[in-house]
Amino acid sequence: MNRNGIAHALILLLTVGTPAWAEPPPPPGARVAPLPPGFSRKVVATGFANPHNMVLGPDGQLWLTEQIGKRVLRVDPDSGTKIVIATIDEAVVSDKAQDGLLGLALHPDLLAKRGHDYVYVSFSYASGDGGQFPNRTAIRRYTYDAKTRTLGSPTDLIKGLPSSHDHQSARLLFGPDRKLYYSIGDQGANQMRYLCVQNQAQVLPSAAEVRAADWSRYRGKILRLNLDGSIPLDNPVIHGVKSHVYAWGIRNTQGMAFSPSGELYATDQGPNTDDELNLILAGRNYGWPNVAGRKDDAGYAYANYSAAEGGCEGVKDPALNGTQVPPGVPVQRESSWSDTDFVEPLKTFYTVDSSSSFKDPVCAENSLYYICWPTLAPSSVAYYKGGGKAAIPGWEHSLLIGSLKRGTVYRVRLDPAGHLPLGDAEPLFRSVNRYRDVVVSADGATIYVATDIEGSLGTSDSGAPTARLENPGAILAFKYSGAR
Repeated sequence: MNRNGIAHALILLLTVGTPAWAEPPPPPGARVAPLPPGFSRKVVATGFANPHNMVLGPDGQLWLTEQIGKRVLRVDPDSGTKIVIATIDEAVVSDKAQDGLLGLALHPDLLAKRGHDYVYVSFSYASGDGGQFPNRTAIRRYTYDAKTRTLGSPTDLIKGLPSSHDHQSARLLFGPDRKLYYSIGDQGANQMRYLCVQNQAQVLPSAAEVRAADWSRYRGKILRLNLDGSIPLDNPVIHGVKSHVYAWGIRNTQGMAFSPSGELYATDQGPNTDDELNLILAGRNYGWPNVAGRKDDAGYAYANYSAAEGGCEGVKDPALNGTQVPPGVPVQRESSWSDTDFVEPLKTFYTVDSSSSFKDPVCAENSLYYICWPTLAPSSVAYYKGGGKAAIPGWEHSLLIGSLKRGTVYRVRLDPAGHLPLGDAEPLFRSVNRYRDVVVSADGATIYVATDIEGSLGTSDSGAPTARLENPGAILAFKYSGAR
């Protein structure tokens, strides 16, 4: 399982009587950056069973799914009051894994009295098939009853999507074209517990598989669906086949967001280097596992353990990042692979050369080397429009990227066309937490962040790991009130 994507946090709670927008004290020894000028910090609510996706509803409430709690909730961002609107008991949650109740999307007509009070979720369920992948993923639609404040009338739009213990991705998004978008990671293939499993991020479904509703080739893809789960007529034809696949070659895209003009941005977690910020285009290939980041042969090569001579089961001590591998494991440099559909990322976090060591002694205790790798483990992305009276000056046309292992929101400024990052990513709101999702308030004045419940992260960009964190399973609010 990719520790970048699943490590979480055990945490200290705020002291009783902390003023509503005061900065709470950090844990002893924690290195917490000061807030930017004009911002204050508040803990909106705590006690969530691992928030996964969080969105701002048309009612001004924060709606979220709990991965291990199997619940959908509405949270008042002012009072912190929580209302459970559904519990999905058949969702399967494995120990220390990434399955459970996952994606969340709201129909844009929700609460508009147009008969479309729909809420969409994704979750893993037991398929009964057994084997190495006994579970599958479903995308389901519920109807929200505003009087009872509950979800009902469940309708499964699509079932049988891939599921594993790792790299679920599971970002569910309602597009401006009134289609559903959904990311499915590579399911952890070619690493750790799934070391001998072929990575299928470059394997596309056949026409026969699509006709048979066999979605097993959807690993490592971004999907686009009609609201009934069917394949849109205008989906791209890729290698002669039209399917739900909108883009492919992804590793673990946990964050997707549309801009007001319709661009789709996505983050993708890299292996030991090269987390990505991508502009997702229809029918295009984002390279994984042949490429991590750009085709620069820097710090990464594709070591295909499933194709090892004599069988993968005999391979021992797999080295990191394909730069050194056991004998018999085929290795392919990035520059030796090509595809006319390949799209390089808008930005990477971060690229290092092949001589770099991925065993920093700062992170040697308990072999938590992944904390020191040059990655952020991006978990989410939100588009910051700006322009309103309460908006943060200079933040117009920015992307806000949450980091799981840095406890930071990174702001990436875009050019007016939204196709070019400007300058370096600006680190913001650092705390000793793992940031799972980021949401912007309607007026642009407040940034809401949901946190994981357990795990490790770095106490600074190059600091030693810690598991003693601030706010487990919480929603934090960073509010701008003007420069002091």
